[in-house]
Amino acid sequence: MTMEAFDIHPDIRLAETLPSRFYTSDAVFAALTERVFARSWQWLGMEVDLLPENGRVVPLSLLPGTLDEPLLLVRDADGTARCLSNVCTHRGNLLVDAPGKPRQLVCGYHGRRFTLDGRFASMPEFEQVQGFPRPCDDLHRFPWQTWLGHAFTGVDPANPLQGVLDAMAERVGFLPLADFRHDPSRDRTFEVAAHWALYCDNYLEGFHIPFVHQDLNAAVDYDQYQTILFDHCNLQVAEAKEGVEAFALPVGHVDHGRDIAAYYFWVFPNMMFNFYPWGLSVNVVEPLAKDRTRVLFRSYVLDPDKLGVGAGGDLDKVELEDEAIVESVQRGIRSHGYTTGRYSPTREQGVHHFHRLLAAALLVE
Repeated sequence: MTMEAFDIHPDIRLAETLPSRFYTSDAVFAALTERVFARSWQWLGMEVDLLPENGRVVPLSLLPGTLDEPLLLVRDADGTARCLSNVCTHRGNLLVDAPGKPRQLVCGYHGRRFTLDGRFASMPEFEQVQGFPRPCDDLHRFPWQTWLGHAFTGVDPANPLQGVLDAMAERVGFLPLADFRHDPSRDRTFEVAAHWALYCDNYLEGFHIPFVHQDLNAAVDYDQYQTILFDHCNLQVAEAKEGVEAFALPVGHVDHGRDIAAYYFWVFPNMMFNFYPWGLSVNVVEPLAKDRTRVLFRSYVLDPDKLGVGAGGDLDKVELEDEAIVESVQRGIRSHGYTTGRYSPTREQGVHHFHRLLAAALLVE
């Protein structure tokens, strides 16, 4: 499919934002599904939560409502974790519909069997088939990577994940991340009446903080707010105002001597890893339609005594404030009187970076 090219000038001082048709076009939304989401890494959760024991198999759908890719997470008897296709290689039937501990994977349609590492094992009534089995009769393996217990996969990631993980490790590697504990009581799922990229646009700049988030603005030093760009992620560093909870940074840390209230990491195209003195909030933005988005919040707590204070004090309130402004923008971009805007060179570097990555991804067939 030929896709319209969106030209974002590399010099932010000259660049115009993505035009409104980017967010309102059905064709663009469909292209983003295949050219961005099918070619990116996606966070699944903590490996220990997903696969708590050997021999465990867990079906799930990657980006339900968009990709709807049927996955099967497997931890075999020796403890090796894998991400396999949950689709039988005979006629495409879904193999597993509930978590369990089977000895083999058996298709309920015609009885094809696979080992837990995805290899074809047997198939009734196929004795006369020539050139069988072939490598493609094994279950497809999707890439699987972990970082301090967090599991990632993707359909066909176009870029390595390691550079992103290294960027995060430089800032938060001093934290005992393996000791963070999932707190389900703090999990949230929000639905936003807006395009997923508008939600990310809003996340990627602190420009709106004084105007939209009064409580957050009271906690962070807006004048010292900083955005740092990497290849396929970026970081917003929020410095704390005097008296506000901050990280105890070790000597030798790149930010030692600064009172940092939060590290906000965004990973292309739709993941946020927000580190606070109390722990980590992971946000995953899932497209549902060109004007509808689901946002998952998952919390991993290190120090419960620091919950409820500082930049990460009331995330629900901040989220609702963000949703209100993003939904307002969604309504506004449909106006005949709006086409495109300009970037603030000092405050919207992250948005410019995001738009350039999106425009480049759409050019790849």
